[in-house]
Amino acid sequence: MGCGATREKNENEKGKTRKEQAAEPTSQIEATSQPQAEAQAQPQAQAAQPRYQPETKEMKSVQQSPSATNPPIPAQTPTQTNSQKKMDLTCDGNIILQTDSYKITHYKQYPADTTTVYSYFESRGGVYPETVFFGLQYMMMKHLAGVRVTKEKIDEAEELCKAHFAGNTATFNRAGWEYIVEKHGGKLPIVIKAIPEGTVVDVKNCLMTIENTDEKCFWLTNYIETLLVQVWYPMTVATHSRACKKEILNNLRETGDPEGVMFKLHDFGFRGVSSCETAAIGGCAHLINFLGTDTVSGMLLAKKCYNAVIDGSKGACPGYSVPASEHSTITAWGREHEVDAMENMLTQYPEGLVACVSDSYDIFAACKTLWGEKLKDKILKRDGTLVIRPDSGDPCETSIQVLEILGEQFGAKTNDKGFKVLDSHVRVLWGDGIDYNTLQVILKTLKEKGWSCDNIAFGSGGGLLQKLHRDTQKCAFKCSYAKVGGKDIDVYKQPITDPGKMSKKGRMALVKTDKGWETRTQLTADDKDDQLVEVFRDGEIIKTWTFEEIRARAAEGL
Repeated sequence: MGCGATREKNENEKGKTRKEQAAEPTSQIEATSQPQAEAQAQPQAQAAQPRYQPETKEMKSVQQSPSATNPPIPAQTPTQTNSQKKMDLTCDGNIILQTDSYKITHYKQYPADTTTVYSYFESRGGVYPETVFFGLQYMMMKHLAGVRVTKEKIDEAEELCKAHFAGNTATFNRAGWEYIVEKHGGKLPIVIKAIPEGTVVDVKNCLMTIENTDEKCFWLTNYIETLLVQVWYPMTVATHSRACKKEILNNLRETGDPEGVMFKLHDFGFRGVSSCETAAIGGCAHLINFLGTDTVSGMLLAKKCYNAVIDGSKGACPGYSVPASEHSTITAWGREHEVDAMENMLTQYPEGLVACVSDSYDIFAACKTLWGEKLKDKILKRDGTLVIRPDSGDPCETSIQVLEILGEQFGAKTNDKGFKVLDSHVRVLWGDGIDYNTLQVILKTLKEKGWSCDNIAFGSGGGLLQKLHRDTQKCAFKCSYAKVGGKDIDVYKQPITDPGKMSKKGRMALVKTDKGWETRTQLTADDKDDQLVEVFRDGEIIKTWTFEEIRARAAEGL
């Protein structure tokens, strides 16, 4: 923002009344709760009754959630100074502006007398042959549920469009948005059906469908594509994480104990992603497959949106971690006192798991001399396991050499599968450069060298949460059916330059057969075998899934 714009903003804020200032969101969290507060300010919106609002157990749990359709209205606070206010830099909370610019103009481009637009979302292929569907519940809670359209938001969007489209006011559908306020109380007249979250589905199958429920709002279906397609991210993280789990689990079945798989891939990704929200969404997606994480926000999202239990008195949590060092807490002692820094870790945490980065200077000397000689007795007398973390070098060569040194110093036994396992007081954690490909290479090398996967765990950061994109699984959202002038039209695209982008036709159902998943298309009636479940209708979330239910589905077939 330029200096001139800043001065103008400050001048405008000085002229605001105390009531206007107090009504503004003071944080990103409060901004996401604004739809409910705005609903109170609109008698017209409040009077409108939802067209469909079943009293289900799931719906009640969502309504009681802090992130749900009806969050508690924050108490009015005293007027804040400009310096205390938090800016909403992303138009978060204004559904009209949470779209691609060109979609704002699309309401005029459909055929005359269009009354229905029906679209679907799928993975058209990609790196992995199957996908784990996850994240829609969060998207609905954050962006779709409750009152989403108000006169103030319409005004804000229209003002932006005037400037953005160079004064061409014909681009903005003010009448359409005002109709949603007047007819539906600001709630979105759409219906969404989706496969239950956590379900593992073969690629090239429909995962969810979206359709308008009011004939005058046919344009709304694909207007919200921009938001809904963002489910690609949690879905892809969950898919990638599960693929890693499958590789580790297969190796454990051959070389060690499969029961330990849940703690074999630890999330180190918070610092390596593009935003705090990305960390929360991606971190939560990883946790449907594993229990190890250092991404705290992922656990909080699991609790708020998926009813995951966090209870310190019972030790219940969607993810776990251990005391661990970083380079600064070791190198701050100085090179000549590295062994003292290491001993301090054993002293401060006398029992249980503790992890210590050990490559600050010489990882091999650290394993042989410092851990393996000077601190050996203390380690062996300790009630717990020391996890030694190399953090540099060639992953295969370094990890194998570290295991060999530790085996010489602490001893190793051969398990009943014929692979070496270190004394239970020491283990190794490799957390540098781990992604699906490097993980495969390390596991293969360990097996070839006779070491069980029981000896090692992995940490992954950017490779887990950031080195992914929408085309990793080729996610796409396409219209497949429309009703125009009372006639049913099966809609599709078929680019001559890329047959892989041909889309599906008509209304559809997702069914499970003996041969796997199948999408049935061009339906003229409901399919009794359809696995797609209605989860959203006319502004209300009508079906939710718990974190444990999702975990159980994702574990099927491993």
